[in-house]
Amino acid sequence: MQDDSPDHSPAGKFDDEDYPAYSMGHAAEILGVTQAFLRSLDAAKLLTPGRSEGGHRRYSRYQLRLAARARELVDQGTALESACRIIILEDQLAEARRINTELQHTHRPNSDGPSPAVS
Repeated sequence: MQDDSPDHSPAGKFDDEDYPAYSMGHAAEILGVTQAFLRSLDAAKLLTPGRSEGGHRRYSRYQLRLAARARELVDQGTALESACRIIILEDQLAEARRINTELQHTHRPNSDGPSPAVS
């Protein structure tokens, strides 16, 4: 398995949300779903699990959260494809909000300096 995390130490992997630490069987057990459900999320392009050297699917904590949300929506009666689309849009919205907040903080006018002249 290739390590793409910025910190290659074992301690860095504990905190890395994207490190593919969970086998398919363990991920299914944690989520209370079947392995077929996880494969269906891969087929629907919601998750793209990492692969071990032997080719086995490996899931990150971030992917487990997405899968848990998919299960929640499917359990409420949402079709799998629709649930995946909802989750993708929710994720995009959260990222846009994070970027917006970051930009607001970095481009906030300096209240200590002189105010710009108004013509």
